[in-house]
Amino acid sequence: MNQSMKEHVTVNEWVALFREIGLDDATMMKWHKLFETRHPKAHQGFLEWLGLPSPEIEKIRAQSRT
Repeated sequence: MNQSMKEHVTVNEWVALFREIGLDDATMMKWHKLFETRHPKAHQGFLEWLGLPSPEIEKIRAQSRT
């Protein structure tokens, strides 16, 4: 597929964007925690949009609640 026609951002591309702006693993987890706390349904939807499998989504969301 032509990159200009791509409609979906992969997890790796999303992480690369975060890294490019200087986020490390701890900061990304903080972002997930804030997202989960403030907008849990939107966080779920975002993770689904990324195409993550359900077990991975639940793992991220559970870690975000601790």
